[in-house]
Amino acid sequence: MVGTSDEDTAPTVLIAEDEAMLRFVAVETLTDAGFHVFDAVDGSAGLKILESDTKIDLLISDIKMPGLNGYQLAEAGLALRPGLKVLLMTGYAQEPIPEKIKRAGAKVIYKPFDFDVLSSLAQELLAERH
Repeated sequence: MVGTSDEDTAPTVLIAEDEAMLRFVAVETLTDAGFHVFDAVDGSAGLKILESDTKIDLLISDIKMPGLNGYQLAEAGLALRPGLKVLLMTGYAQEPIPEKIKRAGAKVIYKPFDFDVLSSLAQELLAERH
């Protein structure tokens, strides 16, 4: 790992995913790509991080999770942090994204996916920030 000064300027990502192996690989992939990554085992744990003072630039969340789902987490995150970028993951057929999340510029990636694509989409979303 590089020095802490790089971590201070690295984009910060929160991954909320209830499948442990997918979450682990996503965290490793994004960390290797230079992101500072926090992870949450579900939407409720993700919301606690978003409610804290932790810097989060991008929320990556599974849509279907027990308890607080990805749409609910994204809506809460956008309410708390209006500039938050959102990338949703799902293994289910295309379903309409709620209007509030769509207006915020959220993107959806469908499982299974190449983890390099996850990293590229994260970089693309963060580049849209002005």
